[in-house]
Amino acid sequence: MTISALDFFKRDVTLPNKLDGLPHKLSDVEGLQIGSFKTNDGVSLNYWKAGSGKPLVFVPGWSSNGAEYINLIHLLKDKYTVYVLDQHNHGLSDKTKLGNRISRYSMDLHEFLNAENIEKAHLCGWSMGCSVIWGYVDLFGSNRVEKFVFIDEAVSIYCHSDWTEEQRVNTGAFVRSVESHISVFSGAFAGGKPINRMVVNTDIFDFYNTINAPAYENSLSLSEQVAQQDINALIQIQFDHACNDWSDVILHKIDKPTLVVSGEHSNWVESQRWIANTVPQGKALIYGKHEHGDHFLHLKLPQKFASELTVFLEK
Repeated sequence: MTISALDFFKRDVTLPNKLDGLPHKLSDVEGLQIGSFKTNDGVSLNYWKAGSGKPLVFVPGWSSNGAEYINLIHLLKDKYTVYVLDQHNHGLSDKTKLGNRISRYSMDLHEFLNAENIEKAHLCGWSMGCSVIWGYVDLFGSNRVEKFVFIDEAVSIYCHSDWTEEQRVNTGAFVRSVESHISVFSGAFAGGKPINRMVVNTDIFDFYNTINAPAYENSLSLSEQVAQQDINALIQIQFDHACNDWSDVILHKIDKPTLVVSGEHSNWVESQRWIANTVPQGKALIYGKHEHGDHFLHLKLPQKFASELTVFLEK
């Protein structure tokens, strides 16, 4: 079931920056709809939808949601039916103590495809959204997938004590203790505290900003105006997320054309190259430091990303 976004929110929303080719108001995204469906454990999940053509499904990262994708929805809707799924405890979806596990989120993706009667789609995951897609493929295979796009996600966040340095680099692992990771990560996200690089070896939050990125400022503004966060629920899923190693899925189950997107600022960029070189039909696209080559690159440069994504999907 879907309704127009304006009817759903009962108002229009104006964004702070007026940018050529991008929406300045929510109403600028013609045909934007908000849909919902119930999972088999009784949770109501929402999704954003616009456009026509082959389905293109975005699975956002941890703490992200469809509002942050407003620019990409606008840019891609004339060529694709664009969907962005708000996962458990994210965006417009139910806030619940149920199912804060990647396996549940992967099941949600499966049920979403069923709810929308999507027989085949391009799947594009960002950050934790990649893990959700990897979990989906692990459980259900890739028969309903046309092409994969993975944006800057480590194959394993946790580094096992018996791994070689090569294994650590290939997986992108940057945490030695999941409990410490959660403590440091939540402090950085909720309180803006600096990350202790001896505990969590990443500078990801240094780039969680809108400096010289007005398009990202717009999408974050929309998210802040319409989507509420529940930090406690987000921390629960982050714990489970950090415990998974997806190497076996990358090695054996990703069997469709795959674009892996990362940047020179990423702490796990070498793992992204490893994914692209490991899957049968992989390609790596690495943004430079001068072009927002960080974890948020697709939201900071939506026009560049949408153009390059389209080239890959249409090839």
